[in-house]
Amino acid sequence: MTELWIGIALLTLLAVAFVYLPFLRARKQLAAERLSEDRSQQNIEIYRERLAELEQERAVGNLDENDFSALKTELERNLLTDVERKSAGSAQLALTSPVLIAITILALMVPVAGIGLYTVLGRSADLELSLQQVNDPLNDQQLTLEQAIAQLKKELQSQPNNPEGWFLLATTYMNQGRFAEGAQGFKKVLEFLPPDVPQYASVMGQYAQAMFFANGNKMTDAVKTQVNKTLEIDPFEITALGLLGIEAYEKQDYESALNYWLQALRNADGQTAESLKSGVRKARDELLAQGKEVPAIPELLEASIHVQVSLSAELLEQASPEDNVFVFAREQGGRMPLAAAKLTVADLPADITLDDSMAMSPQARLSSVATVEVLARVSKAGQPQAQVGDFYGTIPSVQVKGTTLPLMLVINKVVE
Repeated sequence: MTELWIGIALLTLLAVAFVYLPFLRARKQLAAERLSEDRSQQNIEIYRERLAELEQERAVGNLDENDFSALKTELERNLLTDVERKSAGSAQLALTSPVLIAITILALMVPVAGIGLYTVLGRSADLELSLQQVNDPLNDQQLTLEQAIAQLKKELQSQPNNPEGWFLLATTYMNQGRFAEGAQGFKKVLEFLPPDVPQYASVMGQYAQAMFFANGNKMTDAVKTQVNKTLEIDPFEITALGLLGIEAYEKQDYESALNYWLQALRNADGQTAESLKSGVRKARDELLAQGKEVPAIPELLEASIHVQVSLSAELLEQASPEDNVFVFAREQGGRMPLAAAKLTVADLPADITLDDSMAMSPQARLSSVATVEVLARVSKAGQPQAQVGDFYGTIPSVQVKGTTLPLMLVINKVVE
């Protein structure tokens, strides 16, 4: 039971970028106006273009995961260094260079709440090393987390009208387990953040969550009031609904818990959605154990496609057993595979299940779309890109959820 709310709370913290990055973009736009130059923006665009190229190279098999991660880290490091140098050389910026460095360090450290995800992906050692190596490029000295916090607090004392700074401080406190201080930080964010910005309700929800933790994981009257205020602004705010679900679950009101978490799922994605689905399953199972009927829950349907792949007898005579076979699903009209598997002609016929574990990237997954095109291609050159003379087969439209029967995919055409 305790693991349930901890999991939901920590995964909610993973949404830091959802709130923080819009602030960062707004601050960069103001800085660009003050400096009357666009080099930083150009570098960001170059970074994005290069990152897109790397993702494409990985998708088509030219880069493995280790090479992709190494090149991506190098891109990020170069971009970060350039931004810091620009900040250091400018006397017109509102924030001093040490504070900008502190903010950068804190921004890198905030996602520590998601370290379990890195462990699953096998990159925990890289993350730990990157956190240890963050330093001050102006003085070639390492800054500890506490030093970075102290610099940010000093700046906020002299320039309190800085909602993104308060937000960064609050989320850092939350990751340290300093929930009362985190709650005060979120309160400061709301004090300076315009109520009409899209992120306002999200910050209100995180303020409620911080209060919940600070009060011993109890839904006090003050926490409940903050939750209700949040939902008045956004009835589907994820964190507030998650807290109500936790409260209901703790009270063994499993039906209410299930409904709250289903409502939160409407706006959730990624790991937050997976955490909420886990809660929904637990609440459903408790209701079933009580002998109650629970209707089918579409949100719990897994995104997966079962395909039986075979090669026509005519083309089998022209293929070699070692020829590569690529089986993948992509959005209709799209190019990037959402799930892919690789085998050889010798493996055919084969049963393949495409799901989110085979995604090319966290942002491009099978569950992110409703229908896909499923293809299988025999490649003489060993490349996933279509070449003249390759053999292929396709199913043009497949529902990614709710398809239980296996699909028959016959490779019976030749690329011309």
